[in-house]
Amino acid sequence: MTPQTAGPAPRLSINRWTCRTTPLQDFLEATAAHGIEAVGLWRQDVEEVGLPALRRRVDDAGLRVTSLCRGGFLTTADETDRAAALEDNRRAIDEAVALGAPTLVMVVGGLTREDKDLVAARERVTENIATLAPYAEDAGITLSLEPMHPMFAADRAVLSTTHQALDIAEAVGSDAVGVVVDTYHVWWDPALASAITRAAETNRLLCYQVCDWNLPLAAEPLFSRGYMGDGFVDFPAITTLIRDAGYTGDIEVEIFNEDVWATPVEESLGIVKDRYLELVLPHA
Repeated sequence: MTPQTAGPAPRLSINRWTCRTTPLQDFLEATAAHGIEAVGLWRQDVEEVGLPALRRRVDDAGLRVTSLCRGGFLTTADETDRAAALEDNRRAIDEAVALGAPTLVMVVGGLTREDKDLVAARERVTENIATLAPYAEDAGITLSLEPMHPMFAADRAVLSTTHQALDIAEAVGSDAVGVVVDTYHVWWDPALASAITRAAETNRLLCYQVCDWNLPLAAEPLFSRGYMGDGFVDFPAITTLIRDAGYTGDIEVEIFNEDVWATPVEESLGIVKDRYLELVLPHA
């Protein structure tokens, strides 16, 4: 490691899927070895090793958990499917509690070929988040609604902007519901600055995730997330907006990229850390 990589990286968290193909234990150990103090985990990690074992591994590595991904998929109009989705989200909240994660990231869900009513789908998200909010409040967990780039509206998230996510959070009216700002999904939004201010004013800015927007897009566009500095996102500008809004929480690097996954974890984490120290932390 270079001297810069070997030093501290305040507030930096590494999302598990940044190193998705690295075995879980190797990921945790490599993260700690780089002086990084926190990780964002996925429910697949829970499925892989079990909840108590996962918490034990994180604790043994001296790490803490900044988020759990993912809850959501709450757009179905079928009552049986809706009940199953709500129950699965309650389990996800329980998992977040057990892992010490303060927030559950909510990918709210998309449409079907049979039901293409975006307005109705968003209304169902509002209703279902309102149903889940008291359970999250009692558990001490926040629900971070994640707006995603509009190209994912059909299959992953009918929320495309931070303002749309805030509309739902405010309609629900629970302190447990807010938003995550993920640079990959919202960097393009001309109303991002006002949305970040609005989120801060209502205490709903719950999570900040960073990675770059790379071109050309991969065959699976989600895998076009890149190291900060490799693409088109203005990290100093967006991070300054986040800072000026009063956000002082962790900053989670979440990269889905096959080239990054193919890089040895020690090397990829070193690049992530250096880019964070250069492009993000000075403005945070």
